[in-house]
Amino acid sequence: MADLEQLKQKYAGVISTIQGFADLGAKIDQIDLDGEKLLLKASVPSTVVANRVWDEIKKADSTYADLHHEIATSGGAEQPYTIKSGDNLSHIAQRFYGAASKYSEVAKANGIADPDKIKVGQTINLPVIS
Repeated sequence: MADLEQLKQKYAGVISTIQGFADLGAKIDQIDLDGEKLLLKASVPSTVVANRVWDEIKKADSTYADLHHEIATSGGAEQPYTIKSGDNLSHIAQRFYGAASKYSEVAKANGIADPDKIKVGQTINLPVIS
């Protein structure tokens, strides 16, 4: 018999990642057992965030044979993001793509000539990056 707490621990990174995007509307609707699998129902605001969650699923278990996931995307492909105090493009790229080095792709997609010159309150669109 599957153990709910063990499966939640195994997929803790996935759960944490979804919760980490709560400020953008991501939410977990259900975590339970579905037979021998962890049932995870959630919604995320964009394909960008869904891809980040998917990366965490693959990190936990590349076959994810013990996970039944239903993760809905409530918005479009890109993720709008408003720059906050203390943000920089590397930090944003790390959060949304899991790699700070993708900051240059974010800058290019938003026509930002100097990645060090972003302003609090400025809204950027985070594209789907493969």
